[in-house]
Amino acid sequence: MQFIDEAVIHVKAGDGGNGSAAFRREDGVPRGGPSGGDGGDGGSVIFVADSQLTSLLDFKYRRHYLGGRGEDGRTKDQYGAAGADLTVRVPVGTVIYDDVTNDVIIDLDTAGTSFVLAKGGTGGRGNIHFATPWNQAPRTAEPGTLGTERTIRLELKLLADVGLLGYPNVGKSTFIAGVSRARPKIADYPFTTLVPNLGVVRLSDERNFVIADIPGLIEGASDGAGLGHQFLRHVERCRVLLHILDATYTTGPDRNPITDFDVINAELKRYAPDLADKPQVVALNKSDAMEPEEIEEHRTAFAARGIELHVISAATSHGLAIVLEKLWSHLATITR
Repeated sequence: MQFIDEAVIHVKAGDGGNGSAAFRREDGVPRGGPSGGDGGDGGSVIFVADSQLTSLLDFKYRRHYLGGRGEDGRTKDQYGAAGADLTVRVPVGTVIYDDVTNDVIIDLDTAGTSFVLAKGGTGGRGNIHFATPWNQAPRTAEPGTLGTERTIRLELKLLADVGLLGYPNVGKSTFIAGVSRARPKIADYPFTTLVPNLGVVRLSDERNFVIADIPGLIEGASDGAGLGHQFLRHVERCRVLLHILDATYTTGPDRNPITDFDVINAELKRYAPDLADKPQVVALNKSDAMEPEEIEEHRTAFAARGIELHVISAATSHGLAIVLEKLWSHLATITR
């Protein structure tokens, strides 16, 4: 299924029905008086967070959402029926913005949460409400009010406990495939992963957490380089970050684990300052292709900064269990 995490749509609640200006015409009831009923209220547009949905794909093909119009009032004191509400289901983690002001309207981050985004118009009163001792045959009736209308932007931010960080090709997809049932595309070229991937890590029956592979982080990601600007939003909800580094794959003389670590964290801070303050577990991948002396050099370099460097091989599963336990120890002390 195609992954879509942003969409702009137009919503309009139903208009209220018009009130009726009618008079009773029945045999044996002379001067029956006013009998026009009220118009029905318009239907509202209601957004609901649905845990069964994982993408905003539906909103790519349908951009207009309309609540039902209220029926007009009728004769014989009959009120018009209310318009049907329109329920729109979105994935949990969807943030709704006003597309004009860019203000956040609602963050649907809990399954089952509902929000009336556009309220239906009110039905107009019929002439039965305007009769007085001085005006027993009113010909006045109110029109229904218009339903709320607005253009909104939907933005999906994945709900995951752990977010994977790192340059392209450091082995993030291999890692998530090795610790969960997620099956992302794996290949030996940059930007293999084009969409975020979610996987559930099960340490035991009682201990499990969700991990997300975030693609496209390179230098300049916060300004739109690579795929980072498009997907950095998915890191915001993660409670712990797993930073995967690689000393065997370099694209130039300036690339090394320390430099990569600093560059990615600088991009996180530029995008959202609080992201760089999230707990991080740092892992050096592809240890099966490195010499012990080289590994020890990197350990020493990170230890000088007070950072514990975990050495792993996602391809052979070496060290993965230790990293998962470290992630769990952080998660156990953090509340969402």
